[in-house]
Amino acid sequence: MLGALIMVVVLVVVIPVGVLMTGGAMAALLGHVVKQSADDSGDEVWRELNY
Repeated sequence: MLGALIMVVVLVVVIPVGVLMTGGAMAALLGHVVKQSADDSGDEVWRELNY
C-alpha cells in the first residue's frame, strides 16, 4: 500500500513539477542563445531596439 501511495505522489507531484522546471530552464537557455546570436550578428536595428 505504501508503494502505491509513493507512486501516486511521484506521478501527481514530482513529474509535472520536473517537466515545468525543465521547460522554463530550456526557454531561458534558448532565449539567451538567440539573443547572443543576434548581438553577434551586428544587426544595428536589434541593437537600437534593445539599448
